[in-house]
Amino acid sequence: MAETTPVARGLPALAADAGPHAGRRFSALGAGLIASEILKIAGEIRSLKAAGAAICDLSVGDFSPRQFPIPERLRERIREALANGETNYPPAGGIPELRQAVRRLYARELGLDYPLESVSIASGSRPAIYAVYCAVCDPGDKVVYPVPSWNNDHYARLVGATGVPVMCTPEDRFVPRPAALRPHLRGARLLCLNSPLNPTGTALSGDALRAIGESVLEENAARERSGERPLYLMYDQVYWTLCFGETRHVTPTGLLPELARYTVLVDGISKAFAATGVRVGWAVGPTDLIARITALLSHLGAWAPRVEQVATGAFLDEAAAVSAFRAGFTHALESRLLRLHRGLQEMRAAGLPVASLPPMGAIYLSARLHPFGRRTPAGAELRTNEDVRRYLLEAAGLGIVPFQAFGVSGDDGWFRLSVGAVSEAEIGAVLPRLGSALRALA
Repeated sequence: MAETTPVARGLPALAADAGPHAGRRFSALGAGLIASEILKIAGEIRSLKAAGAAICDLSVGDFSPRQFPIPERLRERIREALANGETNYPPAGGIPELRQAVRRLYARELGLDYPLESVSIASGSRPAIYAVYCAVCDPGDKVVYPVPSWNNDHYARLVGATGVPVMCTPEDRFVPRPAALRPHLRGARLLCLNSPLNPTGTALSGDALRAIGESVLEENAARERSGERPLYLMYDQVYWTLCFGETRHVTPTGLLPELARYTVLVDGISKAFAATGVRVGWAVGPTDLIARITALLSHLGAWAPRVEQVATGAFLDEAAAVSAFRAGFTHALESRLLRLHRGLQEMRAAGLPVASLPPMGAIYLSARLHPFGRRTPAGAELRTNEDVRRYLLEAAGLGIVPFQAFGVSGDDGWFRLSVGAVSEAEIGAVLPRLGSALRALA
């Protein structure tokens, strides 16, 4: 005991000591990992709020349980599953009851009739996305994705793939044009799309998605003749239930069933039911690829907990409860986004350097805040998105995320504003503060 005590007392210092060759302690992958810029901003905001600052936090794509609790029927089903002892390992691909419930949901609401073998359950949609990358891409393979988009650059880096970002413009609502994607498909292994889109809150139209799908089919027809590996399409539709106004969600395989051989749909309950912490997601696609995805997830242990799987499977089959929750939930999110959008449009009409795109879906608003070249009351010049973000956080108590966190390289003033963790009253209170902060610039 006496021999181990000195070592134990020194553990904090030893754990913090990287030694004389700190740069050689990691793999190339580990050394090159970049932490999430969004979570960094969120941590900064949490610290300010803990110190008593009044912040309207529009930074993180999450939901406040006070504003948006999960459906009561889902909560009841979780309690029931726990009380019934559903606490052991689930099957690697998910319990059959949940997989069947996903099939029925897609048939009922999306008109998609997939076999059971096409469905694999994961602990949220993130592991499913990572598993798609791993199952499809070898080091050096090309992955094509629009920018701004969420995390495709990081996933490509994780598997050693070569990311091919395709820049999108506000004139196109930051949605990729089929003609812009098409030249990059030759030789690519994976095309990643997301609709409704994180971070922009916009969505692909049926015409655009059909044109993209036709390009994928044409590319794969040529590859089959030459014996090349196919091009896959990963379609992240985790926000598909959150569409506003005239926006209608479309799927690649719903428009072009022939795409079923090459398309993986990634989805889950996190955004559809404000259940980000419940961790139930899934991948739906060609059965041979889904089998590989399931095998990978089994080795990672990235299955959703059995309690949540049992509860989710039962809840998804309660069509009336699902519909009732969704109606109120979607309306509340749309109201918040429209309040933000209208407030920014009023500022723009008053001559302030702001703009925004009408919200189409998800929980996000694309806003341009571009007082570049102006000076704060303290005399600092605003030159970059980060300068603007920090000034508005300090002067207006507004927490936002620059598009640089989503793969955009330039400082053009575009930011993501997320409404899942705030009330309409908080939005109403921050808009005047934002206007005052912008008017205070010289």
